[in-house]
Amino acid sequence: MNFKIIFVPLAKSTFDELEKAAKKAFQNRQKNKNIKTSKQEGLFRQVHKTIKFLGQNPKHPSLQTHEYDSITNPYDPSQKVFEAYAQNKTPGAYRVFWCYGPNKKEITIIAITPHP
Repeated sequence: MNFKIIFVPLAKSTFDELEKAAKKAFQNRQKNKNIKTSKQEGLFRQVHKTIKFLGQNPKHPSLQTHEYDSITNPYDPSQKVFEAYAQNKTPGAYRVFWCYGPNKKEITIIAITPHP
């Protein structure tokens, strides 16, 4: 069951910023001949993997998907918004907030944020 992933503009902006920071960190690591992966690279990899899993199976066990009440669904306020874990047991762990829609077989990423 594959879903098409759609981003609201703010979520796309956050995703792009994370990707840009990861690429910059990777280039610096290559330039300095460091082997250890940076935090920025690891964070982007985790967020990217979470979104990939959402597209394949939103109920994947590692996502720990559950309803989230503090955000309104952008398409239909009566429909649910969900939270998926990109990180766990990390201070400021990142979460991906999403909903189904606007069409069948589509998932919209509403926000990508660190957990307060």
